[in-house]
Amino acid sequence: MSELLKINVNDHTEKKNGLTYLPWAWAWAEVLKVDPSATWEASAPHLDGPALFLPDGSALVGVTVTIKGHAKGCLLPVMDHRNKAIKNPDAFAINTSIMRCLAKAIAMHGLGLYIYAGEDMPEQPPEVIGMSPDVLADWLLALRECGDDEVAGMLRDGLAAATEVKDKEAYIAIRQAGQARKAAA
Repeated sequence: MSELLKINVNDHTEKKNGLTYLPWAWAWAEVLKVDPSATWEASAPHLDGPALFLPDGSALVGVTVTIKGHAKGCLLPVMDHRNKAIKNPDAFAINTSIMRCLAKAIAMHGLGLYIYAGEDMPEQPPEVIGMSPDVLADWLLALRECGDDEVAGMLRDGLAAATEVKDKEAYIAIRQAGQARKAAA
């Protein structure tokens, strides 16, 4: 698991218009603690420069972040303070979106990724209370073998509802079962 996934960023987030975001400067400082030679670039393979202007007058920016030799990039529309796309954005709006995109590209490496998933906490292995290993094994087997997304979702929801999560190994097994099911689909 990425070192960055384990970092709880909650004390460093800010809220604006009901949305939680992570300031790019703090995020970049955390990246440099993990990899002092990390780099970022305001462009993406399909962009010729820092922004791609679309036919409707809006624009996309792209940022690629390389940490420990692994590059991950993303795109972000140039948006105003309400997160609405801006028509004919100026240099300030483009720069602001590049820095927002930097924070998002860092999240692709794990730091604060849970914010984009709408969760409140970083990935933390839970514990399962009140479920015998045999019952848990039956749930996991059913989840692994299920080829129907809707039924698999019900199995996961049922497992979550039937347990109070506290066991790291059970949590990892549940996640792996879900990943194995997705890979087999």
